[in-house]
Amino acid sequence: MKEKLISQFEKVFGAGGELEAFFAPGRVNLIGEHTDYNGGHVFPCALSVGSYIIARKRADKNVQMYSLNFDEVGTVIFNVDELVYVEEHDWANYPKGVIKMFKEFGLNIYSGFDVLLFGNIPNGAGLSSSASVELVTSVMLKELFDLDINMVDMVKLSQKAENEFIGVSCGIMDQFAIGMGKTDHAVLLDCQTLEYTYSPIKLDGASLVIANTNKRRGLVDSKYNERRSECERALNQLKEVVVIDSLGDLTVEKFEQLKVAITNEIDRKRAKHAVYENARTIEAVERLKNGDIKGFGDLMNQSHTSLRDDYEVTGFELDTLVEAAWSQSGVIGSRMTGAGFGGCTISIVEDEKVDEFIENVGKIYKEKTNLTADFYVVQIGDGARKI
Repeated sequence: MKEKLISQFEKVFGAGGELEAFFAPGRVNLIGEHTDYNGGHVFPCALSVGSYIIARKRADKNVQMYSLNFDEVGTVIFNVDELVYVEEHDWANYPKGVIKMFKEFGLNIYSGFDVLLFGNIPNGAGLSSSASVELVTSVMLKELFDLDINMVDMVKLSQKAENEFIGVSCGIMDQFAIGMGKTDHAVLLDCQTLEYTYSPIKLDGASLVIANTNKRRGLVDSKYNERRSECERALNQLKEVVVIDSLGDLTVEKFEQLKVAITNEIDRKRAKHAVYENARTIEAVERLKNGDIKGFGDLMNQSHTSLRDDYEVTGFELDTLVEAAWSQSGVIGSRMTGAGFGGCTISIVEDEKVDEFIENVGKIYKEKTNLTADFYVVQIGDGARKI
């Protein structure tokens, strides 16, 4: 892959100079959905697919960026001292935002550079291609300019770029999983304190299968912001009766005692999901530690039901894929993953049943939605790095 991309780089920008290569993975969240901005726990892992950058420093202050995934955009050119959001710059606004945050953090990015980007994360699937681009940019900047910055700070600056430069109020999970990922492990992350532990993923004769609904995801940002404000309203009402910083501070038992304080029924349902999902995530990791894969799968199924009924972020396509998965033999657990309203499901499937699973679920999905799902059997890989 590296050699192939270097020759593409030379076609676009010409040969010569010192070329360096970098990679950041995509991520999938095994359980703990919509808990990150509610101060709860998440349990994501980095994937073996992701974003690649070939880069070369320049003598001037110009940055030239070209993506093999968006060749219709062409080469995007801007000055390293003039970092503003430009709609026509499309995907390049993500790395541009990261450069801006690095500079505001006091890091010296003293020259321009040429960048060729290629991603093999399915586009629009909800596997965090944007955070992957942010982190591959971060490791590139660190190496090119020999910057004194650790991975947790790069994760925070990448999230800040998405929040402030792009304008998407995402939690920190995506960037954290991509920056801190570890082969064959998932990360249990407390999104409030950023305390984290690695858990080995031993699926013993089973595999992770991602299914992409291929549904256009027009609703995501507006509904995401709506869910955040519903949870904030619920939290504010709970704060009148209990001292907490976030919904993640509540146990299920405490929530059940206090939920009457939330006067709006919809807000109460949203808060219920956040509290119960946080508890499920902590329990799921314990089950995994004890080798109880079936128990882990049961909690994945419960997670989907809660996202469907209490958080209402699934939609017909995701529900169809998950229900089709639940009906197959060899399926240990299945749920939607990501923001919802399209995007992907994640299933744990016994290895000898994977081909049959893909064929049967694909067929049911096509019949019911008239859409074709794409399936990926994924490996868990390392976080963002120089290659």
